[in-house]
Parts: sequence; C-alpha cells; structure tokens
Amino acid sequence: MTTQNLLVELFVEELPPKALNKLGNAFAGVLAEQLQAMGLSAADSQVTAFASPRRLAAHITHVALKAEDKAVQQKLMPVSVGLTAEGQATPALLKKLQALGADVSDPAAAVAALKRAPDGKAEALFYDSLVSGATLDVGLQKALDEAIAKLPIPKVMQYQLETDCELPGWSSVNFVRPAHRLIALHGTTVVPVKALGLSAGCTTQGHRFEAQVDPVLVPHADQYAEVLKTDGAVIASFAERRAEIVRQLQAAAAKVGGGVRPIEDEALLDEVTALVERPNVLVCEFEKQFLDVPQECLILTMKANQKYFPLLDAAGKLTNKFLVVSNIRPADPSAVVGGNERVVRPRLADAKFFFDQDRKKTLESRVEGLSKVVYHNKLGTQGERMARVCAIAKAIGQQLGGDLLAKQAEQAARLAKTDLLTDMVGEFPELQGIMGGYYARHDGLPAEIADAIEDHYKPRFAGDELPRNPVGVVVALADKLETLVGMFGIGNLPSGDKDPFALRRHALGVIRMLIEKDLAIDLSALLALAVPVFADKITDASAALTEFVYDRLAGGLREQGFSAQEVEAVLALQPQRLSDVAKRLTAVRAFAALPESPALAAANKRIGNILKKAGEVDAHVNTGLLKEDAEKALHAAMARLVPESTSQFDAGDYTASLQTLAALHGPVDAFFDDVMVNAEEMDLRLNRQGLLKSLHVAMNRVADLSRLAA
Repeated sequence: MTTQNLLVELFVEELPPKALNKLGNAFAGVLAEQLQAMGLSAADSQVTAFASPRRLAAHITHVALKAEDKAVQQKLMPVSVGLTAEGQATPALLKKLQALGADVSDPAAAVAALKRAPDGKAEALFYDSLVSGATLDVGLQKALDEAIAKLPIPKVMQYQLETDCELPGWSSVNFVRPAHRLIALHGTTVVPVKALGLSAGCTTQGHRFEAQVDPVLVPHADQYAEVLKTDGAVIASFAERRAEIVRQLQAAAAKVGGGVRPIEDEALLDEVTALVERPNVLVCEFEKQFLDVPQECLILTMKANQKYFPLLDAAGKLTNKFLVVSNIRPADPSAVVGGNERVVRPRLADAKFFFDQDRKKTLESRVEGLSKVVYHNKLGTQGERMARVCAIAKAIGQQLGGDLLAKQAEQAARLAKTDLLTDMVGEFPELQGIMGGYYARHDGLPAEIADAIEDHYKPRFAGDELPRNPVGVVVALADKLETLVGMFGIGNLPSGDKDPFALRRHALGVIRMLIEKDLAIDLSALLALAVPVFADKITDASAALTEFVYDRLAGGLREQGFSAQEVEAVLALQPQRLSDVAKRLTAVRAFAALPESPALAAANKRIGNILKKAGEVDAHVNTGLLKEDAEKALHAAMARLVPESTSQFDAGDYTASLQTLAALHGPVDAFFDDVMVNAEEMDLRLNRQGLLKSLHVAMNRVADLSRLAA
C-alpha cells in the first residue's frame, strides 16, 4: 500500500495563550488516532503537532489514500432461530441477510455460505463479508470533525458565516476563535474536506507584519514548517519556538553581563511562546529608584501584567533590567525597547505608591477591619476566623514550646491576615503573607513574628518550602487546621476534582509539617484543640477529617515508593505521631523481607479472625490452665521475646521490635498445629483466646501485619 505524508492546518484568529499547547497536542493527537483507527495510517506513523498564536496543525507520516479491505465475521442469530427443522432459511434469517446486502435470490445457496459455530451452550450462524476500506477524503473528514469536536476549548464563541447558497443568509459557527483558512495536503494533493464553513486548500497566512508573501503557498505536506519559516516568518512548532525563546533569553542575559539571569518561570515561558510567532528578545530597563519596592511586587507586576522576564543578579536580587519577547524584528529596535520601558513605568509606579501608602498604617491598626470582611456565611468574618486561628495557635504553641512560643504564635496569628486589607494585596492577591512580612518588619516587630506572618501560608504547593521558624510552623498549622475543621464541620468537603477551599492541599501541608518538623503532638490532639474554638458554628467532623488526612498521607507514601500493602499495614493503626510513620514503614519493609514473614502474617490474620468471632477477649493468661506442650512453648517464647520487643518499640526501634517477634514463627506454627483454641471447656477456651490476644497486641504495635498476608 503506497502512502504519502499528510498535513492539516486550521488558520484562525489569536488563540487563548494559556491553552494553546494543549489545543495543538489535542488536535494532532485525535486526528492521528482517528486515522489509525480507520486503517488510513500505520501504527508507526509519526505525528508532529504545530501550534502558534494563529494556527493549529498536524503532520502525520505514512497515510494511505485508501485503507485496506477487511474481512469481517458477523454473528447473525442462533441456528434454532435462523433455520427450520429441515435446514431451510427462516424469514427472519433472509431478512437479516438482505439487510446486510447479501444475495438471497437462492436461499439454499445463501444458507450454504454461512458458518455454524458454538456460541455458549447453543449454536449460531455467522456471516462472512468483505468490508471496503475507508477512503482518505471520507476518513479525514470524519477525523477532522472528531478532532474539532474533542478540542479542550476553554470557552466557545459563536460567529456568523455568509452562506454559499444562492439565497442570501448567514450560518452560525461555534469554535474557540473565528477560522479563516484550512489546509489538507496529502503529499502535494489537496484532500477535499471541509470544516467550520471552510473548504480545504494549500494556502495559509504568515506573520501579520513580516511575512514575505500573502498568502503563503504550501506546495507539499513535508514543506509546511520550512515554507512558513521562510515565506511566512513564523516558527510553527510550539516546542521549537519555546526553545528559541530560551536560547535568546540566555544570550541576552549573557550580553548584559554581571552574572545576571532571567527569572525561571515555566508557565510564563509557555504563555509567551503562545503569544509570539517570531520571537525577538530585547533588553530593557527601568529607573533604579523602583528597586526600593519589595522585589516580589515588581517581579509579579512585570510577569503578570506585561509578560516580561525580570533579570536577577547572581545572589537572586532583582536588577533594574528586564527582557521583552517581541513578535517583530525591526532593524532598529529602539522604538520597541522605548515603548516597553514607557509601558512598565506606570506599573512600577503603582506598586511603589501602594507600598508607600500601606506603610502609613501599622498592621495592628488594621486588625479591627478584619471584622468587616466576610470569610464564609456559615463561619463568620475574617475577624472571627483570626480569633479562632489565634486560639488554636496559642494552644499548639503551649504544647510544643511553652508560654513563650504560645505568646509569639498568638501575636503572629493576630496579624497574619491584616495584609489582606492593604492596597498591594488588593491589587496582587498572590502577595498575601509576603507583604505582611514586609510591613511587620517596617512596624518594628521581631524577626520571628515577621517571618511567621510571611510563612504562614506555606507550604502553598507540592514541593514548597516549610515555614522557617517554630512560630511560623505553629501559625501555619493553626491556619490550615482552622480551615479543615471549619469546612468539614459545615459539610464543605472536596468532591471529585472540585476542591474550592484547597482542603487536600491544606491536609498535605499539615502532614508535611508534622512529619518533616518531627513535631511531638498527636493528630487527634491537634483536632481536639481546634474543634472547640468554633463553638456551635460547626458539628464535630473529626472522624471524617481524620480519615481524609490518612487518605492524603497514604497517597503521598505510595508516590514515595512504598507498596500499597506496606502503607495499608501501617496506616490501619492510624498512628497518631505522623513523624513515626516513615520509621514504621521501614520496619515493615524489613520484616516483610524475612523468611518468617509470610507465615507470621498469615497467622496474624488467622488470630484476628478468631478474636473477631470471640468478641471481647481479655489479654490475660492463667499459666495453670496451659495444658498442651505447644501452648506452653508459645507462652514461654512470648514471655522471653515480647518484653524485649516492647522495650525496642518504646525506644522507637521499630525494625528491631518486629525482627525480635519473628522468632515466634516456630512456636506459633506449632500452636496452631497442636492446639484446639475453641476447646469445649470454657476456661481453657478463654485462656487460649487470652494467649492469642496477648500475641495479637504484641505483633501489631508497629503495623497491622495481617495486611501483609497474601
């Protein structure tokens, strides 16, 4: 089967930049998938996606003009339905064959052509036919329709097209942006497909201002990228354009000298790549006086509002130079540079004004204003929330560090949300916490308090750093616990992928701080501190919240490489000190590697089932009631090994504790081989159940070992 390479392009008005790369990959992916499903392209066909601000395109290798015909066997009906007792075709069978296009002029011949084969307990009739393969024009039309329908469009717009018919009129089209041209080239041949009111051709448009010709003629599917680059002044490939921007950013920074480097921001890089067709990086600068403003403010306004790349020095400090990715390459770029410098100046001046104005009021003077800001209609104002966080922070601080930490944590919590009322945070909500830290230092507050105010939102995302000092850790814990307990208490739980209050992130933050800071406080104790501060505003949902936290912890541990069995064994006990979990997992992994492990895990599971059926069992053994040698031997082994294991457990050496118990393998096996647990004599039965209960308690201190049983 001879093949050619295929090129499909949709030329449209400017696409949403934050969705461009995803749109390009989806368009190419669905096209290729559909063509392969119809047999028009091979499994090893190479797919190249193109996406620029004004186009989505795909290049697919080894595409056939027509798919190969396929032999198809179709089940018709049971023999008992399709044939009479004499073996002649029933009307139902003839009707079915006729619907399939079979020749039924000679019913006997039609029956003879069918196959009979077992189908479950009965026998069925099967019809063999040859299905003609799809042609490229029909197949590509279906694939193109499917690719457009499945595009992950953020928001659809509707626009009008003038109809082609003799009667004047308009037709409505729904798409992400108005489309103006369509290319469908199989080698050098145009495939006659249509989409969005457009008929396919072999021309497109290049750069708005710098294209050499208009329209740009694409003579062959394989020449698309090169022709667009030379004649259209457009780098069609998103990846190639992105790499070119990175190269130019680095080169421009090197030219500035002094060890400066452009700020690293993958999302900004993707967005800028989606805004330009022919990138040209230029160096600009602003007045040094603006560097008196916190660099986070300047960086954010340059990135968010202007899509500039600030330049940082070797120490990570902002310089007064920045890089612009322009979409044009004039011989004299001074006008472009000057224009961008003029545009950024008012933005920086606004930031300076906000910073100067905000510092005229202390954070303490803003506390009262929190009572005028609604937090949640069921949970009250930000002022009420602040009071709850203060109470929780004070209680946690008291437990972890006594009076001093409690006092510092309460003060930081009282001021932590006041920067929400500042002009700077009103303009840039992303700076909440950060600006509070700056304003706290300006107010002369101690470094511990200022740092805690800045850090109390941390960790903000996966991999983010934790608060840098104990005060910050306490306030961050209190802040996240208040959100979790409050939202669970009013029934605002995450559902599917919806989590408007970021409860999953808050839970992971609590987990990370408890573990990585090795905090000596139980999870249940934390919840017990937080619930009462809400009074009657919530119902106590500690049980559901505890399960939620352990679910998040389990997911994180599996991502770290622990098996589901290991995680389940440890978390089944819901260990209260989360900082112990890693040590418990290490111990379980070491235990599972021992040769005695499978038998002991199975025995543990068996003991658990026996005790479950027995109901309430007292972990007590009367040695005078030990009759069989095997139960005496097990009791003696436990008397020797369990105290040692318990001592190791109490010392935090969980690995040694489990390995000590592994020596019980032989006595446990002998016990189950030789001893009837549920003896007829009640005193013997209860004593043996007590022996097993004692063993069960000893074996399951570190983890529920029965979860390791196959």
